[in-house]
Amino acid sequence: MPPSPGSPQRTGRRPGPRPGLVRLPLPPRRSSDHPAPPDADHVVCIGAPSVLSVTPRTSSDTDDRSKHMRIGILGTGAMATALGAAWVRAGHHVRVGGRDTEAASRTARLTGASEHGGLAEAAAHGEVVLTALPADVAPQLAMELAPVLAGRTVIDCTVPMSPGTDGPVLTTAGATSVARLIADAAPGAHVVKAFGVCHESIWTLDRPTFEGAPLAVPFCTDEPGAATRVAEVITSMNCSPLPCGGLDRAALLEATAVFAVGVWWSGAEARFAFPAPALAPGAVDD
Repeated sequence: MPPSPGSPQRTGRRPGPRPGLVRLPLPPRRSSDHPAPPDADHVVCIGAPSVLSVTPRTSSDTDDRSKHMRIGILGTGAMATALGAAWVRAGHHVRVGGRDTEAASRTARLTGASEHGGLAEAAAHGEVVLTALPADVAPQLAMELAPVLAGRTVIDCTVPMSPGTDGPVLTTAGATSVARLIADAAPGAHVVKAFGVCHESIWTLDRPTFEGAPLAVPFCTDEPGAATRVAEVITSMNCSPLPCGGLDRAALLEATAVFAVGVWWSGAEARFAFPAPALAPGAVDD
């Protein structure tokens, strides 16, 4: 479980009830009085249109490789457990890795993963590798595992956050992103920023759908192949891929997550700060 607001930086979120609508999950209370626009086809919209073209495979494809993907998870905490279980449910072959093999074994049991072991073993297992680690640890570990991570899609879900006077603040000061630091530390890896905006409890849902719309998962990457692969993973979770541009935009996703966490900690709902323009009478697309 994530620590309290007064503790050091972390990758998780403050726990709370599941929302009725998610634009920036997780609001602290249920609400169903804020309908989505009639033409909405997903729930989260962050960033600008992507420069990448992503065409995820659908369930009608006869050779749906997203259902047979090997995923290595680096970490044994709440986010590793929630995403790992979601990927096992989706049919992926998951291996959990940790510095503490007993913790890795426990997380594997909780997720249903068939394999567990050390960090290097998990990295070597995955065509996709998740870094579910403290934000200040992830780049150093990426450097240590750089030869193994080369050529693999590496998903960074971390949130670089620490307590501040007026609420949580970015430890990067917005000058860079953890995803960029990981990419610099392991230049052969194909790094993707994804899954960091939602509270881990969202990933425990079999179908994260709110007001009839599937949850959209924003992600950033410079690699078209990695974008396609992550889009396939997202689609296999019954969510909608939302490409948001290159890795230079990853800092925006991290800042959005920290902003939302601060709003939730204050007792408010971040989703009410981002109404769709279509909700306003006479709105035009500018």
